[in-house]
Amino acid sequence: MTVEATETYSVFVKDAGARIRFALIATFGPEAGGEALAEALAYGWEHWDRIRTMDNPAGYLYRVGQSKAHRSLGRSRRVVLPPVLPAEESAWVEPGLPEALGRLPVKQRAAVILTHGYGWTQAEVAELFGVSRTTVQGRVERGLIKLRKALGVQVGS
Repeated sequence: MTVEATETYSVFVKDAGARIRFALIATFGPEAGGEALAEALAYGWEHWDRIRTMDNPAGYLYRVGQSKAHRSLGRSRRVVLPPVLPAEESAWVEPGLPEALGRLPVKQRAAVILTHGYGWTQAEVAELFGVSRTTVQGRVERGLIKLRKALGVQVGS
């Protein structure tokens, strides 16, 4: 890799690496998501000359990581998320939330965690995943319905 390519890859990872990491961990949990990130970034390094010309290199590397995670998880796609720890002692978090999130379909879980957990906009999630904003909106809505049902939460009366 040339010096220029090395520099552009470093800038890319600095700018987009955290988004890819958050998305993979939201999708596959901390262990498998972290491993998938390492694999995706290594792949990106090896193929940067081709990837950097793409319209959405971050989305492409997310999908590379997604493929790696699916292979490592095998048929068991169940994700075990760590317990949610409140940011401050006065905050309360539903203890059943990690398990309920882990039971959501992969795409819904990622959309819900990225939008409601990390505060991403639906447009940001859509750009990374290479789908429309309305697709993300639908995934979030369906995921929240399933979470509410799993946690026994009633909305409105």
